[in-house]
Amino acid sequence: MINDLPKDWSLILGPETKKEYFSNLSTFLNKEYDDKSVFPQKDNIFEAFNLCSFDDVKVVIFGQDPYHGEGQAHGLAFSVKKGVKVPPSLKNIYKELKSDLSIDPPDHGNLEKWAKQGVLLLNSVLTVRKSEAGSHRKKGWESFTDAIVEELNKQKEGLVFILWGRDAQKKAESVDRQKHLVLECAHPSPFSARNFHGNKHFSKTNEYLRVNNKRPIDWAL
Repeated sequence: MINDLPKDWSLILGPETKKEYFSNLSTFLNKEYDDKSVFPQKDNIFEAFNLCSFDDVKVVIFGQDPYHGEGQAHGLAFSVKKGVKVPPSLKNIYKELKSDLSIDPPDHGNLEKWAKQGVLLLNSVLTVRKSEAGSHRKKGWESFTDAIVEELNKQKEGLVFILWGRDAQKKAESVDRQKHLVLECAHPSPFSARNFHGNKHFSKTNEYLRVNNKRPIDWAL
């Protein structure tokens, strides 16, 4: 499975792949993909890393686990392919984008344009069974994505970590806030959206990137 990671990420995360938990995770996933309907498709598990190299990362947005509906997940947190109905959480993200930067919502939910500009759209858990939210939690993915955060925190400076919801906030507890900007608020789910709206994370991100001599993100899709 690790062979599907792009070379730059594979070099950085190589030590993780030699650990027992990762071997157990790989065994579990091979069986799951053989026996169950699992999302995203196997060749999209590492799509976030294919579209955003380690060197290019400027912003990290955390999700939880992938969408578990047919045809939704394609390896990027909060994103769905064009032609797939925009999920409620992403609709709320678009509403905040409109409020913050006056950017009109697109007619699709594909966030690849963000990824290609250095936004790592990273779920804490990278796979899920069809119609079973959280079904691949505590199988090893959390340790792997923790290692990603650790390497980004250690090796880079001036990143923006956007943490929506408690799970995302716990994920980045170790981030050095002297080196990086950490933005936190409620999750964009309809259940907590009233505490999500008004965060202005998109404009705050670009302001920080400019101050640190980095090109801001074009959030328009």
